[in-house]
Amino acid sequence: MDADDLDYRARTLTGYIPPKLVSRLLELGHEREVEFQAGRGEWFCALEWVRLLGNRGQREQALEVLAPYVATNWWPAAQARAELLEGWGRAEEAIALSRPYAESGDRLALVFFARLLARHGRSGEAFMLLRAGIQDWFLAECLVDVAAAAGMDEEAAVLLEARAEVAVPACDDPDCDNLRMEPSNAVGLLATIRERQGRVEEAIALLHTREITSVNGRDQLADLLTRHDRITELRAYAASEHHGHAVQRLAEVLEKRDDVEGAIAAYRTFGSTPSGMWHVAVPLSELLVRHGRSDEAIEVLRAFTEHEAEDWLVDALCTLYSDHGRSREGLAHLDAIKARRDGEEYWDLFQMRLPLMADCGLLDEAIEQARSHPEGDTWYAAWALSDILDKAGRTEEAAAVLAQHPEVNSSLRAERLIDLGRIQDAVRLLQQPISKPATPAWDGAYSTEPPF
Repeated sequence: MDADDLDYRARTLTGYIPPKLVSRLLELGHEREVEFQAGRGEWFCALEWVRLLGNRGQREQALEVLAPYVATNWWPAAQARAELLEGWGRAEEAIALSRPYAESGDRLALVFFARLLARHGRSGEAFMLLRAGIQDWFLAECLVDVAAAAGMDEEAAVLLEARAEVAVPACDDPDCDNLRMEPSNAVGLLATIRERQGRVEEAIALLHTREITSVNGRDQLADLLTRHDRITELRAYAASEHHGHAVQRLAEVLEKRDDVEGAIAAYRTFGSTPSGMWHVAVPLSELLVRHGRSDEAIEVLRAFTEHEAEDWLVDALCTLYSDHGRSREGLAHLDAIKARRDGEEYWDLFQMRLPLMADCGLLDEAIEQARSHPEGDTWYAAWALSDILDKAGRTEEAAAVLAQHPEVNSSLRAERLIDLGRIQDAVRLLQQPISKPATPAWDGAYSTEPPF
């Protein structure tokens, strides 16, 4: 085994049995195959096999499985071993194993190592290791976490304030007010510390200065206001925060307090304009469904998609139609969208017809329409067609459709083969030799070819 090869295969999921299919093999009782492949360099098989051995108390056998992977000096393998050791109460061994990787400058290893130290009463040491990397958002986030356990909140705050003070303009445009700050999350992390210190007003003031208000669909200010039961302020903020994440947090709070009507009203007020509804149509519909009001949920999305037929919104609507026994209405809605577009229906919208037609007993007609669609011979059409055939119990046909595009869809095709009991065929397909593509020098031109 080679660390570079292991890393490339694991990151790209090429030439490997991916985690989903390892789990599928175990679900279907093919434990011996997973054990065998774990010994042949299949990393995700090794991880699952080690987990099973650990759960059975076969600790030394688990470490033996990992040994050849760890011997390559590949960090993910060392991390897996360290996690096992820590879980078995052997924290000092885990620390000794991880330290060289952290000291080599691997940021993932450094964060793991710092958190490991902090969990075992050495948070001060962790803090000192991280402080030199304060300009890196990932290391800074970890530093703020370990600072709490180390009793070094103020030291962390001083470091972050110093970084914020040296922020520079993001570009040469004199009219641009944006600043480039390193770490980019300095303001949010400083607010976290101030809140932790009980200085909530300072934390709120800091968060009002952010340029980026939401990360991964969450708004730190909205969450802070919620934690401190400042609902009046949350309402005011939700009215001005255009992403809709603050109003979603407000609705979550109201729903939790059994004020469902208040939560619905918050969404409807925010969504009183098309741009507002674009952000909250789906969470509003999900709220209505949770409270047995599926007809209202469907009407919210149906009315909105008459004007904003974004494929992800239409897909949410079609799913609702299907889940609530109204698939024919879903087909009629798709027909109306198609008519508004002069009879044109690109694949992303067309494929939403397939499960609805299957619900209506029109599977053969759906397959015929899919194959005659202008994009029906593409690899992505094969993916959708295979999926609907498999759900209909026609797994052989589902696999055959994917076989028409041997260069792609190998993972899904292998899944079909596993479900058919053709384990060796599936493994051979996944383990086909790979060649790492060379990255050409960029010539300044952007590609117009899919995938975008």
